[in-house]
Amino acid sequence: MKVSIITACFNRERTISGAIESVLSQKYDNIEYIIIDGLSRDKSVDIINRYEKNIDIIVSEKDTGMYNAINKGIVKSTGDIVGLLHSDDFFYDDNTIQKIVDKFYESSADVVYANGLYVDEDDIAKIKRVYRAKVFKNRYLYFGWIPLHTTIFVKKEVFEEYGLYQENFKIASDYEISLRWFKNKQLKKVFLNDWVVKMRLGGKSTDLKQQKVKSKEDLEIIKQYNLWGIITLIFKILRKIPQYLLPKIIKF
Repeated sequence: MKVSIITACFNRERTISGAIESVLSQKYDNIEYIIIDGLSRDKSVDIINRYEKNIDIIVSEKDTGMYNAINKGIVKSTGDIVGLLHSDDFFYDDNTIQKIVDKFYESSADVVYANGLYVDEDDIAKIKRVYRAKVFKNRYLYFGWIPLHTTIFVKKEVFEEYGLYQENFKIASDYEISLRWFKNKQLKKVFLNDWVVKMRLGGKSTDLKQQKVKSKEDLEIIKQYNLWGIITLIFKILRKIPQYLLPKIIKF
C-alpha cells in the first residue's frame, strides 16, 4: 500500500524541518510525501526546498486557509491511504507508518485511528497532554468523544466517495469530517492501540484565544450531526481535563 502524507505549512520555519525529517525517517518505504505551503513569508519554503529530492510534491501558493491547503494535497495524492502531519508535529517513532499499514492489512479497515500526545512547544521531550482513543461505539459521539485527528488515517477512496474538508470552517473542519466518517455505518473504523503522533501544544486549535471560535464551530457541527447540542459540546470540552492531568500522574 502506498501512503500519502500531507503537510500544510504557513510560516513554520522553526518547526517544518522536524516534520519533514519525521516523515523521511520512516522505515516504511512506500510513502508519498506532499507539502502544501501557503506562500510563507518566512524561511519555510527555503527549508522545504532543501529536502526537495525526497519530497514528492511541493506546492507554494496562496490559499484560503489550512483546510484549503489540505484539500489541495488530497486531490494531488495518489496513495491508497491518506494521513496528515501538521508542520508543528512529528510521528511518534520511525515505525509509525508501518504499524498503520499493518493494521489496514490485517483489518481491511476504511479508517484506522490511534493515540496521540501533545508536547511542550519548546521542549518536545515534555508531555503536556495525553489523547487516548478506544474501540469505537456510536454512543461515544454524543458525549463529545472523537479521536485526535492527526491519528486518523483514511483510504483515499473515502475522500473520493464522501468528500473533502469543508472549507467554511476555519478551525473545526477536522471535527466535521471525523463525524462524517464515524457516523457513517458503511465505513469500517479500526482502533490501533499505539502512539502515532506528537503534536506541539500551541497550534491554531489549541490556542486559548481561538477556543471561542472553535467552540462556536464545534456547536454548529454537533447540531449538523444531530448530537446533543450544547450538552455534547460541554462533554467535548470536559474531556480535555483528564488529558492534561494524566502527564502529571503517569510517566510517559
